[in-house]
Amino acid sequence: MQLHAYGYAAFIAVCLGIAPVALAELEPISESAMGDVTGQAFLQVDNISGATHEFTRMTLGMDVETRVNIDDVKIGEIDGGSDFAASHIALGHISRDASTVQYDGNTYAVGEVVPFEAVQPYIELAETHDKTQLSGFRMGFRQARGSVSSLTSSFSGNIGLKLTDSAGTEHDATLFNAASSATDYRATHIGINDGTADCSAGVNCAPLSHLQSVIVGTDNGDMTTGFTDDFFIGFQREGVEWTSPDGANVINAGKGVFINLPTNMKGDMNTLVNQGVSRLQTHRTDMGTKLF
Repeated sequence: MQLHAYGYAAFIAVCLGIAPVALAELEPISESAMGDVTGQAFLQVDNISGATHEFTRMTLGMDVETRVNIDDVKIGEIDGGSDFAASHIALGHISRDASTVQYDGNTYAVGEVVPFEAVQPYIELAETHDKTQLSGFRMGFRQARGSVSSLTSSFSGNIGLKLTDSAGTEHDATLFNAASSATDYRATHIGINDGTADCSAGVNCAPLSHLQSVIVGTDNGDMTTGFTDDFFIGFQREGVEWTSPDGANVINAGKGVFINLPTNMKGDMNTLVNQGVSRLQTHRTDMGTKLF
């Protein structure tokens, strides 16, 4: 299955605007009866003014626990490449060991689903201050945590990952192109940007396909993962400064597709180059090398 992002996003936006039609006679309700009703709005709309854009965020009041597998995704296909290209993408995974403590602090029986958790999904629009042009839109979650697996060949955005070099020094991971230049646009490799990275030679740089599974979320400090509100995919006609739903962070997304993938993971650079990060189990049956 291939997903074409702009059509998919438009389909979601249309669905959000559709409500079932009911034909019935309306009768007034007393104030005392209304006082007994409590609830939360299914759709919340927030208008936010930024330095360079005006934002409208539409949030759904729903929680989701899911496990999803997608064969192939290519988005932002233009000029002979893709802003994001990956195969065998999965949200959530399947437990292999009943004694292993998962990211949420729980253990799961062998074969039991360890779901990806998504709370209050939203769509956000960015417009110019005069509201004459749509500059971009994004889809994300007010809270998200769980495993994301893929075989990625092209990535535009940011991957939050800590990597330790051979001397034991910890670095924020940097995305690179095949020529070993740091970039957040159509990157093919990931590594340490300390001036020594050589992606062709495998020095402090590894193909993105070696990073087969990550855990989205924040570090609770006790070996478990907390929820993040910075997991989103954005589509921009120009650079946009997206603000986290809690207002704590500003993420600068360039023109095109931008995926913000915050994780609490730490890894060893040499291990990433030589063995890679193993894929979590995402299928019930053996689908081939590195896919079970």
